Amino acid sequence: MTLPHLDRPICEPVELPPGAPLRVERIRQDRNAARSEPFVHFHDVHELVLFGRVAGHFDAEDHRYALAPGCIAFIPSMRQHDFALDAGPRDWVLLQVEAAAGESLSRLPGLERLREPFCARPSQGLGLRLRQLADWLVELGPLDPLALPMVELLMRAVALAPAVKGRKLAANARALQRLRPAIDRLRRRPADAPGAEQAAALCAMSAAYFSRRFKQQVGMSWSDYVRTHRLHLASRRLLETEQSIAAIAADLGFATPSHFGELFLHRFGMTPGEYRRTGHG
Repeated sequence: MTLPHLDRPICEPVELPPGAPLRVERIRQDRNAARSEPFVHFHDVHELVLFGRVAGHFDAEDHRYALAPGCIAFIPSMRQHDFALDAGPRDWVLLQVEAAAGESLSRLPGLERLREPFCARPSQGLGLRLRQLADWLVELGPLDPLALPMVELLMRAVALAPAVKGRKLAANARALQRLRPAIDRLRRRPADAPGAEQAAALCAMSAAYFSRRFKQQVGMSWSDYVRTHRLHLASRRLLETEQSIAAIAADLGFATPSHFGELFLHRFGMTPGEYRRTGHG
């Protein structure tokens, strides 16, 4: 795959299991695996990759890191990154954590490292412990109540791994950072999300330029992104709290419970009440 045209969105959507704060998957590719072509992109999730066999490189914003067997790559939500893997056998465990849950982890003492991208290479002993934790997490599944505590244990172990020094790239890939003031404001206060003009002002852009830039980078308009973010938060609250549907709608800034219900049905294929009953089995 070649690098995208500037008008092509580079946000790669990640659909977590309904109501789940994370997705975890083990990937194994045999000796016939072709070289992966680079494609700079980002996600609205935090991403941890625990490599087994691998060769190639990992780019995170404006640094490049050489990949070697047993290394780790971590990318916070909405940070541009890229993997270019050499041909041949390779394997890894991929963990993707919902944005709010990942940001909560990064605020815990000892986990400040999760606020920035990094590449690390654990010692043999630490690597064995990381693989064991990853194995348990894969077996648990994303909806298990022990999954998030297990993620915290895994991240605490990851935070101990010695960093791999990256090489600064000539091109600065921080284009998305100009949009972060608006995105961060939405995440802090989803019920009071800024409109497009206010979001543009937060990013020191004109409204027209902000709207065009946001659509190019994220692949959807600012208003669509706000709505999608609020609906995702609502899906979590329906399963994790006893709040009424009306209270969830009001807390997240939806005009009315009925409007919230219509948007939720369109997004998830069921009403909020049906979603809650299905999730509680």
